[in-house]
Amino acid sequence: MQYVFVYGTLRAGEINDIGRAAARHGIGEPRFIGAAAVRGQLFDFGSYPGLVPDDASSLVRGDVYQIDSALVPVLDEIEEVYPGVEGLFRAQQMAVAVDGRELPCLFYPVASGAVASRTRIESGDWVEYRLARDAAPGFKYGS
Repeated sequence: MQYVFVYGTLRAGEINDIGRAAARHGIGEPRFIGAAAVRGQLFDFGSYPGLVPDDASSLVRGDVYQIDSALVPVLDEIEEVYPGVEGLFRAQQMAVAVDGRELPCLFYPVASGAVASRTRIESGDWVEYRLARDAAPGFKYGS
């Protein structure tokens, strides 16, 4: 078992919902530990966000789950993290505070160089931002 911090499409109800990902692969349901936030900057990549960790920045909201270690390769595939391949996302570890305790969490940030032309999500909350963006008059995904 291990912990994971999810801030984008792996959050509950999103397109890569961590619980549904586990169920599709016959892996035990992730256990929700609590809402959390980490310091960093969040950027819009269209159908998903990218987080750049930065201790001097604002908070990025997400959730912490305890997961079966068998789920990690599934998450790696969703985030396109493969051994020996430089992709957009990287699997890293960070301490995340949840309910007054620090937990060592796996998470998937992006390289800071990948966000140069991307819109920053000032609220730090992908779900809130995506819902407002997608409901905006004239918004068309992919434009």
